[in-house]
Amino acid sequence: MKTEITKLLGIEYPIIQGGMAWVGTNELAAAVSEAGGLGIIGSGGAPASWVKEQIQQVKQKTDKPFGVNVMLMNPEADAIAQVIVDEKVPVVTTGAGNPEKYMEMWKAAGVKVIPVVASVALAKRMERTGADAVIAEGTESGGHIGETTTMALVPQVVDAVSIPVIAAGGIADGRGIAAAFMLGAKAVQMGTIFVASEESIVSDNYKNKVVKAKDIDTKVTGRSTGHPVRCIRNKQTQEYLRMEAEGATLEELEHLTLGGLRKAVVDGDVVNGSVMAGQIAGLVKEIRSCKDIVEGLNAQAEELLKGTKVYE
Repeated sequence: MKTEITKLLGIEYPIIQGGMAWVGTNELAAAVSEAGGLGIIGSGGAPASWVKEQIQQVKQKTDKPFGVNVMLMNPEADAIAQVIVDEKVPVVTTGAGNPEKYMEMWKAAGVKVIPVVASVALAKRMERTGADAVIAEGTESGGHIGETTTMALVPQVVDAVSIPVIAAGGIADGRGIAAAFMLGAKAVQMGTIFVASEESIVSDNYKNKVVKAKDIDTKVTGRSTGHPVRCIRNKQTQEYLRMEAEGATLEELEHLTLGGLRKAVVDGDVVNGSVMAGQIAGLVKEIRSCKDIVEGLNAQAEELLKGTKVYE
């Protein structure tokens, strides 16, 4: 399972943990990296001081490569971009914007830059600006999403760019990894399965909500606002969709979800909080260690790709 991505990033397995806000803390990132994948600190809307602290804690727990996800709409994105350079972070992934303004400083510092993209046009633009790879994320993923499915998006992005492509969205087992490789991806990024890991700091209520989820249990809110988000359905999503259908204003809708992810992750409020998860939640049946997850998925994918195992 050695690929262009494992060589580029210096990791053992072509498995990357999604940079999830409130979830991608030093505990999870270090555990995934120690397991041979690439752990990612999810900066979300956090201040630069918090990101610096998380980076330093990861370094204390592992000497393996890791990364930071920068949400480019964060008011402190400039400061976080500088922290990444100062702390010599090996890899950065980006979302919610164009990282072009930071590309020169990151590349000069030897940082590998991998933007998340939801379209061919954005993938090509990221290649032109100097990205080392791109993460093609399908609409099946949890949290903020695009419109195109992983199955349709990944091969089109692979055909459009010459840099390596990482597949994301709807992947939670070796079958998904093998399928992504057949579409031309050189690695996968997964979030939901790591939410339900032993090392994840999310509340037990959140983890159990993921483990108990069925195939139809995620809902997308915010399509009318242009900012669609996928979560496991609960009272909050039900209320949001009702208000959205009745023409509520953006301000009213934002007020409903304000602090929603923190409620679910930290407080364990999975009724009124935002339980972000992908459609693949129905495949996550138990809480396991990151080591078991990474090694198990890699072994399963390897058997399938070698043709030594067939699902009936």
